[in-house]
Amino acid sequence: MKKYVLDLIVSSVDHINDKYVLIKLTHAEKLPEMAPGQFVEIRIDGSATTFLRRPISINFVDYQANELWLLVAAIGDGTRALAQLKAGDKLNCMFPLGNTFTIPENKGAKVLLVGGGVGVAPLLYFGKVLKDNGMTPVFLLGARSAKDLLLLDEYRKYGEVCITTEDGSEGEKGFVTNHSVLQRVRFDQISTCGPKPMMVAVAKYAHSEGICCEASLENKMACGVGACLCCVEGTKSGNLCVCKDGPVFNVNDLSWQI
Repeated sequence: MKKYVLDLIVSSVDHINDKYVLIKLTHAEKLPEMAPGQFVEIRIDGSATTFLRRPISINFVDYQANELWLLVAAIGDGTRALAQLKAGDKLNCMFPLGNTFTIPENKGAKVLLVGGGVGVAPLLYFGKVLKDNGMTPVFLLGARSAKDLLLLDEYRKYGEVCITTEDGSEGEKGFVTNHSVLQRVRFDQISTCGPKPMMVAVAKYAHSEGICCEASLENKMACGVGACLCCVEGTKSGNLCVCKDGPVFNVNDLSWQI
């Protein structure tokens, strides 16, 4: 898939809460084709402490509105600078980068999408693509508390949404691997993104049940093209660059203890 470096225009910025911001970007020309699981490397202008681009998952692509959505956790100097953007600002983006989630060939496949924290971001677009391909996924979204849950109404457009919170303030109390949907439904495929301990737990569950599972890794990625080697992940076939060979991997290929 062809890669682009474009100055995109900020069409809107929605501060979801004190940590998360949804940035919608557009362009004078039609946006290029993008696939679920891919990401964008963003140049941060105006931040004296940010020298490298920041990788942000593609949250959603609205081709009708010609908009690319980015869900950003403002936790460092670079992402806090992104959170200060206003409508009309320009944002230099290199995209689409990385590989993609697997779309099952069987239209009747039961697909579970498991996300935690800002790791829920790439699952929204994947859910839409699955829906467009005749499947209705189940989203299993985990957070520390109700205030940390993001864009639930958007996810509900494309499938059933199951929730866990660590404090029990919404959904079922506990971690995603404790949710009752795992006892009620036999899934054919699982895709997950979020904190590594959560993904490892999901991978262990999938392995124990003999379910195909993919994980979108969130290693630090500076270049996006496999040149800087800062995002290397150990796999059963050797060290691979998450930005170029991933970010989506079959968990059976990773050197995780499952």
